Amino acid sequence: MTLLQTIRHSTGETTQHDARILTGGGNTAVIVLDGVAYTLRITRSGKLILTK
Repeated sequence: MTLLQTIRHSTGETTQHDARILTGGGNTAVIVLDGVAYTLRITRSGKLILTK
């Protein structure tokens, strides 16, 4: 899978991102929305946690 993939649904399109690519192969990535930084973390059990 690539970093960015568009998935078409009957209700429109959704953009899909691979979390492992977003984290650069590590466990965390910082995502900024309107100047506020959020941390995306992949847990050891493979779940995602997004914190402010």
